[in-house]
Amino acid sequence: MVTEVIAFNEEQELIASSALEFLRGRCSLDDVREWMETETGFDAELWREIGALGWLGMGIPEEFGGADMGTTEQVSVIEAMGRQMFGSPFLANSLAAELLNRSGSEAQKRRWLPGLASGETVGCVALGESAGSWDLSELTARAEIDRAQIRLEGEKCFVLDAQNADLFLVACSGRGEPAVVAVERSQLPEGALRSERIVDETRRSARLCLDGVTLPADALLPGGDAAALRRVQMLGALLVSAELAGATQGVFELTLEYLKTRVQFGKKIGGYQALKHPMVWIMVGIEHSRSLLYRAATLWDTGEDASEIETAVRMSKAQSGEACTHAVDRAIQFHGAFGFTWDCHAQLFFRRAQWAEYSFGDAAHHRRHLAGLLFGKPAA
Repeated sequence: MVTEVIAFNEEQELIASSALEFLRGRCSLDDVREWMETETGFDAELWREIGALGWLGMGIPEEFGGADMGTTEQVSVIEAMGRQMFGSPFLANSLAAELLNRSGSEAQKRRWLPGLASGETVGCVALGESAGSWDLSELTARAEIDRAQIRLEGEKCFVLDAQNADLFLVACSGRGEPAVVAVERSQLPEGALRSERIVDETRRSARLCLDGVTLPADALLPGGDAAALRRVQMLGALLVSAELAGATQGVFELTLEYLKTRVQFGKKIGGYQALKHPMVWIMVGIEHSRSLLYRAATLWDTGEDASEIETAVRMSKAQSGEACTHAVDRAIQFHGAFGFTWDCHAQLFFRRAQWAEYSFGDAAHHRRHLAGLLFGKPAA
């Protein structure tokens, strides 16, 4: 069977347009700046609303309170979020739901998935470590597993939305193999979480110290192996690609509005050819990003060829990161001296692009792997 290049039906288009309309009415860039100053970084009431809309349960089966939709629907919603610079634990929660749904036992799913779908429980995944490697086979955090309990030691870094999380799915080495354990906030000792300052202040990130954490044996996810971790890492890259594609469109619109209103030498600056041409290239970058993004989402939902899916996701992440970085660079330059100040909204997009470019692998990392996937060359 030949997979469609891009599958995007009327229902998916309706979800995408309604998500964008909803966020445009509830999430202005001034709102984003206000939420950045809070402890959580997002609006709790709005979080409950998107839970009621079913967004949080898109990838969760109906039997556990979800909507049982595809990755394409998730991608369309997170693209709208990127466009509006919406900050929330949506990405972290979605990855936790995917990992738990794919790797958890029936009891674990029934215990935690309904809360993740409704928004009553916030989940996150703890993948990164201080070495900075994206290779999850090189885990230094360890789990000593016996019949009665699990003892953890080590540290996880850049745990997205750890400060807001109730449930942590922690990647570690257990019995010499990659493993995943579920840790509830109440099981963490005092001081286990240390906030990290990252470039994108709409985000929350923390270090998680695992030393002294003891869990019951049933905290181990039975399917949490190396393949499960690779899958959630690829999904993270895909969802961040969607956010980058949305952010590129958002900063394009912000810049276009400025070019249509700013007057210099008696003429609106958008009329100058030196500014028109770069804006066209930003538009081209947006179209390239969205084409690769929805191709990857289509393949992900069919699930037919793992190598083809990985290739599509890596191409999407590399393209989206570079397109967004280029767009925000032009936006700052076109805003003139104001663009370099904190008060200019282009700065919000710049910081988001910097964070997202390096999350789940930058363009150089993904292209090294693409060399092997496409040409049979090993990744350096």
